[in-house]
Amino acid sequence: MQFTYIQDQQSLLDYCSAVKDADLLAVDTEFVRTRTLYPNLGLIQAYDGNELALIDPVAIDDLEPFWQLLKDESLLKIIHSCSEDLEVFLHSGNCKPVNMIDSQVIMSFLGHGLSMGYAGMIKHYLDIDVDKSESRTDWMKRPLSDKQLDYAAADVLHLHQISGKLFADIEASGFLKAAKQESQQQIDKKFTPIDADKLYVENKQAWKLDPQQLLLLQHLLSWRYEQAVKRNLPLSFVAKDHTLMMLAQRNPQSVGAMASYDGIEILDVRHKGKAMLNVLRAANQQPEEAYPKAITRLDAYPSYKQVFKSVKNKITQLAQEQGLDTQVVAGKKQINQFLSWHWQLNEQQLDKVELLKGWRGELFAEPLSQFADSGF
Repeated sequence: MQFTYIQDQQSLLDYCSAVKDADLLAVDTEFVRTRTLYPNLGLIQAYDGNELALIDPVAIDDLEPFWQLLKDESLLKIIHSCSEDLEVFLHSGNCKPVNMIDSQVIMSFLGHGLSMGYAGMIKHYLDIDVDKSESRTDWMKRPLSDKQLDYAAADVLHLHQISGKLFADIEASGFLKAAKQESQQQIDKKFTPIDADKLYVENKQAWKLDPQQLLLLQHLLSWRYEQAVKRNLPLSFVAKDHTLMMLAQRNPQSVGAMASYDGIEILDVRHKGKAMLNVLRAANQQPEEAYPKAITRLDAYPSYKQVFKSVKNKITQLAQEQGLDTQVVAGKKQINQFLSWHWQLNEQQLDKVELLKGWRGELFAEPLSQFADSGF
């Protein structure tokens, strides 16, 4: 397989200059993420249909020329399953891509499910079995083998090869605009700063806690996130979820009391017990007006199961009328957002209800709102 292996600044500048006026750039990354919060960038792949480049971020200190390509609104970029790649762009280059579309999103609008893999997509279009044997390789280790480089190059080679057919199919379906919006929504979500003080709202067990306990959980989760960012560690390496939940429920006054709880992660107590105790003490100094509101468990709301089923059936009907799979329109999360907003639960904000904004809103907001107003 022919490619250019770029390991110096001038070669990177030359490549980026050569492809900036291309019609389409296929992009991918290889990274390692085993004991870190953030992915470690090991390789960048790019192909404009003429020259395929493998860019070595271990050898090149300044990747700004490539980040500028990603931010160039005149250059269309295509990538497959972009979620973790976006984290690479964010934490390696503080680079928010512009005019980028996700081929996995395109495939979902074409009826192939939400998470069709790259190999499956290439098999569908080219009838080629993509070699995925190097998917778990250590991309930070040098030198990279010929097999590793060929594996990496194939990801953008075949993606660019099928791009013409891919865009023809999505344009014919009438959902190109929606696929672009959905891709942009993924980018916007990934680049929205995390509010550490709101992490407790997303905790699946938070509904079990009263307002005072929620305050403790809020402070513990915020502390854990800040520690994870500071030390570039997975959240669970700082403290386990069930440890923080138990501490919020029990509000211990000493490290010894923490260690006595059945089911607590003793290593968390041993390594972080004093720090967590300090977090609890600071939280306990807060006035009552600082307590978060109790969280309503949505599935305990009166007639929730019946209403959820009714809404899902309605969405299925509306999706079929548009020629879409139901799962592309809404999963449980999106339906719950809609119901929380309609029932005015847990301070659900309208601009966070995915079913009522973007392409979903254009197609489904009015009939869903009418359906809700009619009593489901």
